[in-house]
Amino acid sequence: MRKFKSLISILLSIAVLSGVAGVGQSAKAVNPVAQVRNNRSFEYGPFVSYGFGIGDRSSYKFLNAGVQAGKVLTPVIKAGPLSGQFEYGANIMPLWQAYTPAPHTQQYTCISGGLPVSCMLQTGGGTFRGVSITPVIMRWNFLSRSSRFQPWFQGAGGLIYTTHKFPPNFNSNVALGLDGGTSVWNFSPQGGIGFHYFVKEKRSIGVELNALHISSASLGDRNPGVNALLQFQVDYNFWK
Repeated sequence: MRKFKSLISILLSIAVLSGVAGVGQSAKAVNPVAQVRNNRSFEYGPFVSYGFGIGDRSSYKFLNAGVQAGKVLTPVIKAGPLSGQFEYGANIMPLWQAYTPAPHTQQYTCISGGLPVSCMLQTGGGTFRGVSITPVIMRWNFLSRSSRFQPWFQGAGGLIYTTHKFPPNFNSNVALGLDGGTSVWNFSPQGGIGFHYFVKEKRSIGVELNALHISSASLGDRNPGVNALLQFQVDYNFWK
């Protein structure tokens, strides 16, 4: 009986030690970042972003929401501390909104008799709604030693359509020979940094900060644009 108890104790000890070793090996084996890197995975998921203008557009606020997708294209390219992989992506935003000051009177410089003079003109404003697509997102995923944390930086270019001409400008004044029309089409070159944090295998939360410029490329009569805005984005990603 005593030998039997001793044998049971030895077997239990072996089982416990084997289990601990197995857990350690499993934990070590599950490395979501390495899986994405080695499989050159495809990602997709929803996102929401909030932004605000800088400088003379500091009163502008932006809210966007949509879905995005991307595909890791290359193996790891060695470049010292900048080693990493290229990823191509795109997104679409069915919700694109800009919040600007309400319509008001604003001072401008007009031309009278061939000379510049100060004048007060009625200026548009309010909430602008539209959609946006960013068909080109070129992202560099840094080679990460972490099993959860994947940092990156990117450059991208997008297109915005609004139901009214954006950004708001002074109303056209035929008497003064002024046309303040902008455009319902605008371009949005941008760049940013961010990271994925893998909450589990093939699932991650993304956080990013982008700097954008909005311009119609003179598609309208005037192109005041939004010289710069900062945009914070949070997304949830599925990986395959």
